[in-house]
Amino acid sequence: MLCRVTNTAIDCHSVYMERYQPETATDSQLLELIRKDDRVAFTELYNRYWDKLFTVAMHRLNDEHEAEEVVQEVFLSLWQRRSTIELTHSLNTYLSVAVKYRIINHLDKQFRKKQHIDHLTIHAPRELDSTSQWLSEKELRTQLEQSINRLPEKCRIVFLLSREQNKTNAEIAAELNIAEKTVEAHMTKALSTLRQTLNITIPLLLYLLEK
Repeated sequence: MLCRVTNTAIDCHSVYMERYQPETATDSQLLELIRKDDRVAFTELYNRYWDKLFTVAMHRLNDEHEAEEVVQEVFLSLWQRRSTIELTHSLNTYLSVAVKYRIINHLDKQFRKKQHIDHLTIHAPRELDSTSQWLSEKELRTQLEQSINRLPEKCRIVFLLSREQNKTNAEIAAELNIAEKTVEAHMTKALSTLRQTLNITIPLLLYLLEK
């Protein structure tokens, strides 16, 4: 569950939660709220479907880390496309197809990579103890800002225009004279890079990015 730090923010969150109970809302209702940038609704969908999607990915990939990566990518894509996504079937069907598509892509990449390194036996070392991943919010925010500064220049500019000035993809595209699809690609790359660098979930990343 995501909580804000200050008393004011906590109070505001509580008042907002009284307006509707996300756990009792339908998928369609939650998706409509997500289109309006509702992170509470997004977190509810994330929690509602995480186990199911992870089970599917784990069954095919047989690797916990890779399965988590695939599911995170599915939810990242859902958030990035929230304002334009149109479903012809249920959200359950959409997410099931999306995770299977990601699995196929992942397995394809694995196969192509294996063709280059199949003569080697690779054991990925675990350099950090798992307890080192439990960082304080302050440390995470510091690392987040450092990671943002390390983004490729164009990617960083697009990301900051969205984050700092709350500009829409269309507004950013017009300002930088680039295609809206290019803006979307930069945003997806930025969020994906930041999540992987910090090794955190999408809902937590979105929470840290809030002012």
